[in-house]
Amino acid sequence: MKNRFLLILILGALSAIGPFSIDMYLPGFPAIAEDLDTSVAQVSLSLTSFFIGISAGQLLYGPLLDRFGRKKPLYFGLAAYVLTSIGCALVESVEGLIALRFLQAAGGCAGMVASRAMVRDLFPVSESAKVFSTLMLVIGVSPIIAPTLGGYVTATFGWHSVFVILFIMGLAVLAGVFFVLPETQKPDTSLSLKPRPILRNFLAVLKEPQFLVYTLSGSVAAAGLYAYISGSPYVFMEIFQVTEQEYGWIFAAIAVGIIGSSQLNTVALKHLSSRTIILRALICQVSTGLLLVSGAMFGFTGLYSTIALIFLFLCCQGFTFPNTSALAMAPFSKNAGSASALMGSVQMAVGAFTSFCVSILTNHTAIPMTAVMATCSVSSLGILLIGRKFVHKQLH
Repeated sequence: MKNRFLLILILGALSAIGPFSIDMYLPGFPAIAEDLDTSVAQVSLSLTSFFIGISAGQLLYGPLLDRFGRKKPLYFGLAAYVLTSIGCALVESVEGLIALRFLQAAGGCAGMVASRAMVRDLFPVSESAKVFSTLMLVIGVSPIIAPTLGGYVTATFGWHSVFVILFIMGLAVLAGVFFVLPETQKPDTSLSLKPRPILRNFLAVLKEPQFLVYTLSGSVAAAGLYAYISGSPYVFMEIFQVTEQEYGWIFAAIAVGIIGSSQLNTVALKHLSSRTIILRALICQVSTGLLLVSGAMFGFTGLYSTIALIFLFLCCQGFTFPNTSALAMAPFSKNAGSASALMGSVQMAVGAFTSFCVSILTNHTAIPMTAVMATCSVSSLGILLIGRKFVHKQLH
């Protein structure tokens, strides 16, 4: 195995393509809306289409990664991402942007699926949660760098330049995959790419109670993050009247919470089980989410208290994501690619739905964003409490 740090860095970069592509253009929403003669709500639909593209694309790449090995599908996906990034930079209508963002996501999601499957290929199950926590550190850098950089780039060079940077980033990641990343899974010619065997394979994964419970619970919890991503440009720049640069710094400060908690998770795993950590994190997230929506409804939260509550809410994500991911993937070895794809697809499908809900419920207040965030945390805790009974029966 090559240098462990370098491997995790490349895997983290592959995982970060999606978050970076989401976060970097958020400060440009008002500028994009003005330039394309549309509304911020319409521009936010390009974020929803991106989530849908990631969700649908992952279902495609899962079987391909198991059938052809990890690297060939990666090359194809990253090449598509690079080309569509240039397309987004040249687009002249919001409809075109929505369509191209879907295609960009469908290409870039190859890295997200491959990175999770390769963690399962390269590291024993006992180390998976710790490796996912380390990946969160790399992934977590993107919400710090991306919106801050995006805010300054948009203000200085215009929003088109954001997609030029994503194009360059895609090329750099493609080079890293080619020169650094080993092939971790030999092609399996026994796997068919016909629809029926693929569906049968996905169905076998879904029949695993542990996968289903922790994928659903983790995905619904993560959807609170996507609700925040979708609603925060309007809440901070339109309601609280912060500038593009200030929004970038706010987004970065909140992202520190996710990074810090994901690293604390590694320490917590020395003393507590993944199951215990998930339960405690979700209870904390529910409490914070209910405070957040109550503040928006009754008007007792301002800019700084809203930032603080969102910070605490998303800190919980740094504990839930690594542990639900590790527990969901644990039962699989041969079908790790399909399991990773299905887990990622569910995450992004729920994320797309919550993003869409925030967009259509826009009422010139922070209530839509905060209400969806709170609903996600309550639902996730409910799924965990009900579902873990079935997992416990299976284990005993």
